[in-house]
Amino acid sequence: MEGVLADGGVSKPGAIAPGTGRGASLSIRLSAVIITATIDVPRVLTLRIGPQPIEALPSGPLEVEHRTLEVGLRAWVERQTSQKLGYVEQLYTFGDRDRVETGEALPGRALTVAYLALVREARPGGAADAVWQNWYRFFPWEDWRCGKPAALAPLEEHLSRWARQAATEAGRMLREERVGLAFAASWNEELVLERYELLYEAGMIAERWRDLNRPIPPQDGPVFGVPMAADHRRILATAIGRLRGKIKYRPVVFELMPPAFTLLQLQRTVEALSGVRLHKQNFRRLVEQQGLVEETGGISAATGGRPARLVRFRREVLLERPAPGLRLRAGRRVTIT
Repeated sequence: MEGVLADGGVSKPGAIAPGTGRGASLSIRLSAVIITATIDVPRVLTLRIGPQPIEALPSGPLEVEHRTLEVGLRAWVERQTSQKLGYVEQLYTFGDRDRVETGEALPGRALTVAYLALVREARPGGAADAVWQNWYRFFPWEDWRCGKPAALAPLEEHLSRWARQAATEAGRMLREERVGLAFAASWNEELVLERYELLYEAGMIAERWRDLNRPIPPQDGPVFGVPMAADHRRILATAIGRLRGKIKYRPVVFELMPPAFTLLQLQRTVEALSGVRLHKQNFRRLVEQQGLVEETGGISAATGGRPARLVRFRREVLLERPAPGLRLRAGRRVTIT
């Protein structure tokens, strides 16, 4: 297995060419945020790695035999989890200087090209311990479906104290403004990465202290959410924010749905992904106006009440207009009637 160097050559994974500056080596890794959703639970596929196991995203180095980045990504995912990917899109390239991908502080520059993949769940296997995890384990403050999350009150208290600790008045005002925008009462569900970055900077994320190679100061109290390897929680935050925005203008949610489903199942899946409740009648009216589904002729008795009609995604909508999707109002939190 080999990685690509900055000069176009190759090196063994983990091996770094000598030198710094312009001649320093560049290692490229591929990471996958693989998302599925059962009703009420959005889930991400993770691996447990290391001598003291920690959650990580499926990933591996770009190898010489990989014709493209996406081919390399699919190969690593299948090797590690036995999961075949369907819908895949490039998410972002993470390349901060001094970032550590594998937990080993190596010289040189490490880039990770991250991808977002949506699948209908299959049982993972492969060479690694792969498990589907509820993504709210990592971001407990992001789930507003039952009202204000329990994690939010202590989180806001810590952020308020952090803002007051700024060295200057201008710094305090800037911190308060950032907190106000990221954690506004009119919740913007797409700002997942911005909230995570703010919590990281404020020392409320375990990865922050791990990156500094320092223990968590006792006075800083709790850290929030389950930590992940390297900067994988940051990558996951980026993916969740991207997906939450994308379901509003592209029909990507149907990549997660079974071939036939009820409108209530579709609504609950969208709510699980976005972390907010939606009004039942308004949601159904929106789906019908957008022409996103068509009836199959079947019914489902699994709802526990009156049998519900089964529908399927109407793929013709992709040809009818450029941006079909569920244009939900950001931050709308109303209970289902």
